[in-house]
This record gives sequence, C-alpha cells and structure tokens, in this order.
Amino acid sequence: MDHSNYVIDEMISAKSIAARVETLAKEISEYFAGTDKLIVVGLLRGSFMFIADLAREFDLPVEIDFMETSSYGNSTESSREVRILKDIRGEIEGRDVLLVEDIVDTGHTLNHVVKLLQSRNPKRLKTCALLDKPSRREVDIKADWIGFEIPDKFVVGYGIDYAQRNRNLPHIGAVRFIE
Repeated sequence: MDHSNYVIDEMISAKSIAARVETLAKEISEYFAGTDKLIVVGLLRGSFMFIADLAREFDLPVEIDFMETSSYGNSTESSREVRILKDIRGEIEGRDVLLVEDIVDTGHTLNHVVKLLQSRNPKRLKTCALLDKPSRREVDIKADWIGFEIPDKFVVGYGIDYAQRNRNLPHIGAVRFIE
C-alpha cells in the first residue's frame, strides 16, 4: 500500500481532545458516583489512547478490560459484519459498565457489542465515543457520551489508524488523498 498518496489535515487539536476528555470524565464520574467499581471496556484498537486518558481522569474505582472487534480490514469502508476477535475476561453481571469506542460510524459495531454485553446482565451499561459521524448511521444507536461530532471524513490519529498507520498522532486529522 502506498502511503505517499495522502496528507493529514488537523481537525481536532491535542489540546481540544484533552479538555473534552476531562469534561467527559467528570460527567461520567458524576453519573457512576458511588459505584463499587466501574468496568471500562474498550474496543480495540482505536480506543486505547482515549481510554488511557479517560481512565486517568476518573474519580472512581475502575477496572479496565478490552474487546476487539473486526469490521474494517484495511478498507476505508465499513463492512456490516461484526466479529468479536477478543472478548472481555471479567464477569460483568450486576456490575457498572462503560463501553468506550473510538468512533461511531454506521453504528453496527456499537450496536452489536451493546447487545452482547446487555445479554450478560450488567447493572448499568453506558457508552462513550470519542467521535461520532451521525451522517453515516445505519442503525439507530447513539453513544451516551460523545467527545466530538464530526462530518463524514476519514480520520486518523489519537489511536485511530489508516491501515495500521498514524495511530500515534496526538491530534485527530482528516485524511486527504492526493493524486
């Protein structure tokens, strides 16, 4: 794959992300106040930076677990089939759970994982997404907390990749392909 055919235009600065993460963490901490433990489930791999920053800001006892799903491959278009490649290790029955996603696009992944986790009878299950692309939605689902609503652009950075590249950028950038 040729990586010289695109440039990345900054969309959301590292500073804006940090400020928004702080606000989200405060709201989520207030919502789950009094919990004996919040189980934060991250959807790999795109959410890892977001989770690390969010968890450090929580004013709550937390446990962190991860799931990995697959729907993209190396394509920029989402396939509608969602596969669970790695499941969480811990039990969530009767527990407070926060599912963290990097980006909600068509909604198929979030919808699939929420149904799966709901079937395990958590006490409360809430969702948080760093980015939301409502213009792309194909199923009726919206995260309980959203970092930023973005237009239908292909984005990278802050954990989000394009064919496994650009995850390490400190900001969110829009990919612009050049001839």
